[in-house]
Amino acid sequence: MSEKVLDVHEKPTVDRWLILSLQHMFAMIGATILVPQLVGLSPAIALLTSGIATIVFVLVTRFQVPAYLGSSFAFIIPIQIATKTGGIGSAMIGSMFVALVYGIVSLLIWKTGPNWIMKVLPPIVVAPVIMVIGLAVAPVAVEMASTIKVDGKAVYNLLHFSAAMVTLAAAIICLMFFRGVISLMPVLIGIIVGYIYSGFIGILDFTKVKKADWIEIPNFLLPGVDYEFIITPTLLVIMVPIAIVTISEHIGHQLVLGRVVEKDFIKDPGLNRSLLGDGLGTLISGLLGGPPKTTYGENIGVMAITRIYSVYVIVGAAVFAILFSFIGKMMAVIQTIPTAVLGGISILLFGIIASSGLRMLVDHKVDFGNQRNLVIASVILVVGIGGATIKFSETFEIGGMALAAIIGVVLNLVLPGRTNESLIDKTE
Repeated sequence: MSEKVLDVHEKPTVDRWLILSLQHMFAMIGATILVPQLVGLSPAIALLTSGIATIVFVLVTRFQVPAYLGSSFAFIIPIQIATKTGGIGSAMIGSMFVALVYGIVSLLIWKTGPNWIMKVLPPIVVAPVIMVIGLAVAPVAVEMASTIKVDGKAVYNLLHFSAAMVTLAAAIICLMFFRGVISLMPVLIGIIVGYIYSGFIGILDFTKVKKADWIEIPNFLLPGVDYEFIITPTLLVIMVPIAIVTISEHIGHQLVLGRVVEKDFIKDPGLNRSLLGDGLGTLISGLLGGPPKTTYGENIGVMAITRIYSVYVIVGAAVFAILFSFIGKMMAVIQTIPTAVLGGISILLFGIIASSGLRMLVDHKVDFGNQRNLVIASVILVVGIGGATIKFSETFEIGGMALAAIIGVVLNLVLPGRTNESLIDKTE
């Protein structure tokens, strides 16, 4: 390993602190604001809650884990479904219950240790579900990239599709031909290039920017104020099972971050603390009207390149995110990003999510000559991507990604031939 420039508890000088924290904020901002754009939430609230959630996470982990929490892509489809079913408030309630699951799992790990959860969520279950997350929303990305709304209907538009392709090309070039921190911000750079191109072809509308004030309070969504707090079985089965995926993602990130920083975060401060911090971040986000949170690989990548692991730099990035969320003009500019640009970047991003699931199968050398593995992966993929649904009544159903995750866990537990391989065995 290369020599550390700043260890976890070391503080940079003030001038470096500001620059390094801004770098971390820009590394995560593209993906963090993309999620609310796709599900109908406020980008300002997403940015605000990402900063708050990160600070809460750092406090819960006793300033020992330098991780940034941003918007989770795993909940895009569940939030969209929950919103159609019972309004955006339903999605926020669902997020809170996901946080409750994190709390329960954290408590169990605290009492019994982490080995059991590693066995319940092996790569053969987690990887196909991750693939479903990316592939299930692929049609959404393509429609956003290539169509515009005319009288409520999606109509193909070549001009807008060109903006999507320019955005996609810029992100790919950033990934393939640049090194260092630039290569870790393909989403942000792709959106910026696509936005500039959209200005040249005349598809930008700056009406919102002109009307916006420089300082604005984000649009909060508060339970009991902006929506009625009603819990339904359907809501719970739409949102809660996705915790299977995000908990697995959390474990993977902790293992990778531990390798980068050369510390064992599973043992100290403990997986129970990091999961609790992640869960509390998601709870606070849901209470304020933001999307569920997850630790971000982009920021882990920044640390790996810079060899600066200071938790104070991460906290600085969180503070910047909070401050930026109150800049009305900036948030208004974000809302002027054309749908085609978001669609173009989504094509790459959703594909990368799906490919990361495939990579997990390769990294763990999952044997598809083994009929057991073949059955589990096949069922998860078809049920999840196909949107299979079990309807118990007119108001209670389980479907899509949630059903795929549940079936995957059940098949892994009941089918003979289960091995002891877990996520902890190998994570790149």
